[in-house]
Amino acid sequence: MRKLKETLRLPLIFDRRFLAYFHDILVAGVSFIVSLYLRVGDGITHYTQALVPGVALFTIIAAAAYRLFGMNSGVWRYASLRDLMAIARAVTSTILVFLLLMFLVTRLEALPRSVPLINWFVLVVLLGGPRLLYRLAKDRRLAGILESNARDRIPVLLVGAGDEAEIFIRAMATDRDAAYRVVGILDDKGGRIGREIHGVKVLGRLAELSSVVGDLAAGGQCPRRLILTRPRARLSGSRLGALVEKCEALNLVLARLPDLTDFRDAVAEGPMTVRPIVIEDLLGRPQVALDKGAIDGLVAGRTVLVTGAGGTIGSELTRQIAQLKPRRLILLDHGEFNLYSIEMEMRENCPDLDCRAVLANVRDRSRMLEVFRDEKPELVFHAAALKHVPMVELNPVEGVLTNVLGTRNVADAAIAAGAAAMVLISTDKAVRSTNVMGATKRIAECYCQALDIVASSGNKGWQTRFMTVRFGNVLGSTGSVVPLFSRQLRAGGPLTVTHPEVCRYFMTVREAVELVLQASAYGMNAGRDDRGRIFVLDMGQPVKIVDLARQMIRLAGLRPDKDIKVTFTGLRPGEKLYEEMFAAAEPPEQTSAEGVLVASPRAVDLAILRRSLDELDAACATGDAERLQALLHHIVPDYRQLDPVPLVPPTAEGPLPNQA
Repeated sequence: MRKLKETLRLPLIFDRRFLAYFHDILVAGVSFIVSLYLRVGDGITHYTQALVPGVALFTIIAAAAYRLFGMNSGVWRYASLRDLMAIARAVTSTILVFLLLMFLVTRLEALPRSVPLINWFVLVVLLGGPRLLYRLAKDRRLAGILESNARDRIPVLLVGAGDEAEIFIRAMATDRDAAYRVVGILDDKGGRIGREIHGVKVLGRLAELSSVVGDLAAGGQCPRRLILTRPRARLSGSRLGALVEKCEALNLVLARLPDLTDFRDAVAEGPMTVRPIVIEDLLGRPQVALDKGAIDGLVAGRTVLVTGAGGTIGSELTRQIAQLKPRRLILLDHGEFNLYSIEMEMRENCPDLDCRAVLANVRDRSRMLEVFRDEKPELVFHAAALKHVPMVELNPVEGVLTNVLGTRNVADAAIAAGAAAMVLISTDKAVRSTNVMGATKRIAECYCQALDIVASSGNKGWQTRFMTVRFGNVLGSTGSVVPLFSRQLRAGGPLTVTHPEVCRYFMTVREAVELVLQASAYGMNAGRDDRGRIFVLDMGQPVKIVDLARQMIRLAGLRPDKDIKVTFTGLRPGEKLYEEMFAAAEPPEQTSAEGVLVASPRAVDLAILRRSLDELDAACATGDAERLQALLHHIVPDYRQLDPVPLVPPTAEGPLPNQA
């Protein structure tokens, strides 16, 4: 078909763009005659001698002005205010140049002085009128086609009477294959209620959703979807959750428009793609203002090494660091497939980046020293760890080898290589830990804390800055509840929750890594008072896992406890009802970096800690689990195992008792 069109392509003289240009030049000459007639009426016959050169000169000037201002680059079908402005600029330039030549060169004294002024209005009308009429004709023809197809479209209600709603309504009105028909708008700005956008009326506030839907249903226009049009002005998590429940009761599917400024989403899905509400939206977390300059200064031009680069946090760190123009990026992981996957992603998305994949285990001390000696990283992000609480509880030796001794190996290698800084990724489970995983991560925190304090004194011969960033669960990470619930939903349920009162802190992977970089940039520029302290990300309010499960069921268009059951299985070994971001002895302090808090936990003497780590190493070598537990309790005094928590029926909302 494309070749046929090229074969039948009209010659230049019949090309639409050329015809439009020819039309505009012809109109310029006609406008001059019309303007003169409007000024002198039937006396125009007395100006024949000046009329011919005047028309010729004016037409030549206009033709040049059209090209100069790109007036014919627009498509008449989509004529808009932008095209009218181009017409106004071209006409104004034509009149000014004509006046200049009229009085200084041609001496067309016979023409009335008011003709150029009249000509400005006439030419604007003659140029803009046909474009407007052409668009109206096309729109009316398309409206007829769309009206005949309207019965096949999904009726929807929009939330928000702003720019996004206007763009969406216009897109639906001009796309003959559009899937939606907008039947009304809800907006919480009272001044817009009763007004219209492209013929669609603002019917009320969001709180009036039930009555609006009832009125529309009575008129045969019952909506089947509710679409949020303002992604940046998000509802809070609790309000959005309540809206999901209300939509369920009204048999509405809740969806949202993407952020139209997100270029990647617009390319991948199209700016008018309607997306379902996902569990991340229910967090309702406010957007944190990132210090882009400080983050760029942290990474740009440096050699950066990421351990655990194939994991959830490590891979997102890799993606974000790659965009910050490091001089070189080293990806280190012991899992071959994960490492291969992230390396291929980097080669496809960042072909100009100097990137190397290193297959190695942080437990291997000599290998770490070798890699760091060869690569000489200036900045190290240590994300490699065993994080699954029940798995580490059943395999404590493995947890200590990776989380404690692996961290020691990476930190010591960073010092030996002269790295400027190392960032340890920690977890909320390190606070008053009740499991082996949390205890091992707290020891890792202690080791980096002690190294940072010693380095600040300048007495040990290294200047490496050690920073620890602690945060809670990330949605969608390996081993988190969201992928588990998704699999259980696909299987038809039930969704399994350990306990009706268990709750956790959550944030998205992307936000967590952005704040890790923000905290790291702040830490690099912080003073001596911040040495040995731990940066804690502001996680907001904890979320009940049972509420998360029920919301995921609703988002799938199903009814909790009717279509899909939620069952309770009991807390697993080492699990608490809830996690904490700060211990009682380390009250949170604000920093100048938004979204980043700081804690000052008890510091451990480096020499004593190193002896304890050697003892841990010896216990791991012999597989002495009892000795291992005793050492963990000795190094982390607030580590204690909990008695099993009995299952009880769900209680009313309210503060949870302090289980720990």
